[in-house]
Amino acid sequence: MPGIEGKVIAITGASSGIGEATALLLAERGAKVVLGARRPERLRALVTRIEQAGGQAVHARTDVKRREDLTGLVGLARDRYGKLDVLVSNAGVGLISPLDELRVEDWEEMIDVNLKGVLYGIAAALPVFREQGFGHFVNTVSTAGLRIVPLQAVYAGTKNAVRTISEGLRQEAGDSVRVTVVSPGVTRTEFADSMAPEMQARVRDRMDKIAIPPEAVARAIAFAIEQPAGVDVGDIVVRPTAQD
Repeated sequence: MPGIEGKVIAITGASSGIGEATALLLAERGAKVVLGARRPERLRALVTRIEQAGGQAVHARTDVKRREDLTGLVGLARDRYGKLDVLVSNAGVGLISPLDELRVEDWEEMIDVNLKGVLYGIAAALPVFREQGFGHFVNTVSTAGLRIVPLQAVYAGTKNAVRTISEGLRQEAGDSVRVTVVSPGVTRTEFADSMAPEMQARVRDRMDKIAIPPEAVARAIAFAIEQPAGVDVGDIVVRPTAQD
């Protein structure tokens, strides 16, 4: 598709779920994808899969809690392909639990990954976008921030913080940088894997009943990216029709 063909797109959290599906779709549509995640073996396999299908991809081990890793991912895009058109900040964790359990370390992990990881991406890419005169931030948030429910207070808080920062960035960005937030609902991913065992069964049961495939979210991300330069798709919600 002409709006994606030839674009250089970096994706965090690219080793599984929404990030992996987005990488595959965008590469299929002609983008050069730069993949970051904490599991390099998964990234290598994904790059091989993309290349065997005729696409272009590179990868770098990326922990979004480390600012230098985001700087390195953006640098890899420029070194290999000469520019960066889009940064998809997709890495995230959902360590949900009752506040009464005081899982402060889990709260800090969500703040570090979900919020600071996006800020580090902005810090790495915004100067590049300003220098180039174009660029696009796509930040994955969540429907958890649209409907606040028990057990998800801190998780939703981090996602709503990203939503707020993204809107502020959009207003500051001017006419050369686009900003999109995508809010997935219940999606079939590895989201539950990092949760406490007592939460995993509940979340996986809900996924089994209503979850949409990650490819549905990837298509929404592609829709925002493929728009003409003067069109900014600000907010997309993608959820199961059965979700409350």
